[in-house]
Amino acid sequence: MLDFECESQMPAATQAWKGLGGRASYAVMNNEPPTKGLVEIFTGGGKGKTSAALGVVLRALGQGLRAHIVYFMKGDYPYGERKILAQLPNVSFESFGHRDFVDPKRVKKNEREQARQALEAARKAIASGDYDLVVLDEINIAVAWKLVGVEEVLRLIEEKPEKVELILTGRHADERLIERADLVTDMVEIKHPFQKGIRARRGIDY
Repeated sequence: MLDFECESQMPAATQAWKGLGGRASYAVMNNEPPTKGLVEIFTGGGKGKTSAALGVVLRALGQGLRAHIVYFMKGDYPYGERKILAQLPNVSFESFGHRDFVDPKRVKKNEREQARQALEAARKAIASGDYDLVVLDEINIAVAWKLVGVEEVLRLIEEKPEKVELILTGRHADERLIERADLVTDMVEIKHPFQKGIRARRGIDY
C-alpha cells in the first residue's frame, strides 16, 4: 500500500479512485472505441516483445476490434499463437521470411525480397480500412539489419489512417522510429533461462 502525506501528492488516477470511495471503478477510463490510433514500439534485449503485442491483440479482439499481424523474418515456424489465431474471428496474419536465422553480416537477396513483400503487405493492411490494429512483428530488427529502410517505415507511419493503431516490435528500434512513436517500451533482460542452458520451451516460448 502506498502512503501519501497529502492528497495532492497522489497520482491523478489514484485521486480519482479515492474520490469514488476507494471502490474499483473504470470511471477514469475512456469507454469509447479509439478514434485516433497511436504508434507503439516494443523493443529491447529482453524477452516479451512479441508476447506484449499479442496481448494487445487479444485485448483488442475482446473489445470487438479487428486486428492483423504481419510477421517479418519468421517464415513458417510453428509458433503456438498462430494455431489459435487461425481459429479466432476478427484477426488475421501473414508471415514472411525463412526458418533459418538471418545473418546481419551476410543478408541474402531472397531475405531482402521477403522483407520487401512483408512491408508491402503491411502497407496494404494498414490502408485497407479492414483493421483497427496492425502489428508489424520484428520490423525493428528488419530495419536495423537493413532489410527494410527506416524511411520506408516512417512513411508507412505518416500515411496510416488516423484510426489505425500500429505496433512495431523487435530489438534495436531506430531512434527516428522511437521519436515518432507515442508509446515505447524497452524490454530489459535481467535474467534469462538460456543462461542456465534451458532451451526454448514449446507452448511457453513459441
